[in-house]
Amino acid sequence: MKTTGLRNRAGANITAYGSTLIFLLPVYVLINLSIRPADDLTPPVIPSSRPTLDNFINVWTNSSLPGSIFTSLTVTTLSCLTVLVLGTMASYPLARSTSRLSTSTFYIFMIGLLLPFQLALIPLYVQMRDLGLLGTVWALVIVYSGVQLPFTVFLVTTFLRSSVPLEYEEAAQIDGCGPFLAFWHVVVPLLRPALGTCVILNSVGVWNDFFTPLIYLAGSGQVTIPMAIYQFVGQYTTNWPLIFASLLISMVPVLTLYLIFQRYVIQGFAGGLKG
Repeated sequence: MKTTGLRNRAGANITAYGSTLIFLLPVYVLINLSIRPADDLTPPVIPSSRPTLDNFINVWTNSSLPGSIFTSLTVTTLSCLTVLVLGTMASYPLARSTSRLSTSTFYIFMIGLLLPFQLALIPLYVQMRDLGLLGTVWALVIVYSGVQLPFTVFLVTTFLRSSVPLEYEEAAQIDGCGPFLAFWHVVVPLLRPALGTCVILNSVGVWNDFFTPLIYLAGSGQVTIPMAIYQFVGQYTTNWPLIFASLLISMVPVLTLYLIFQRYVIQGFAGGLKG
């Protein structure tokens, strides 16, 4: 029995370390290619014999990447705040009400998870044009808020139903809190795992999206990070070291956000999906 346990533990350790190496290999290749000169043609897995930081300096000083980071941060922050506020306010009555109308409304939101964004591409573009929002970040904020709202409503509603007992709100109301105060001081703090999960997933989706900014910011001086990185891709030549250096720089804000909210991600999925 003891020998079998040691073998199982050794097998689990080998599997874990092997999986870690597999996931770290692309990161190593990314870093390796970002610190080599453009004329270094050695295979990506072989360390560069002439490592340099000039690629990062060139990207930061001779491209639109710094401005695109500010634009992406603005769009991501405004979109996530809008989705969290609207999603939380919509999820609370859907989770607490037992009427047929509430159930039907919840399933209408779920239809938004199934329908592709491209179905509304032309009507949304025409609407943004008529509102005079083309070429501004507000067009992106409105589109992203609508696209991400169904998932946020789904996760927060199921989390409320399964992980936030109604007795907490009833106790707060007995102590003198009104419905709004009970929601703000009791329910919202208990929603931190679900809201943290929504922040991570929605932020990554907005941050990495290329198609939507390409449509709604075309012709303007504003670009997001994926659009700025795409400027290094030419018809006949592509500057891969600058692309990989830009990718590393663009990863920093997302990784920072993940490190802040990582403890909420598993809790949010565990509480939301089991409902």
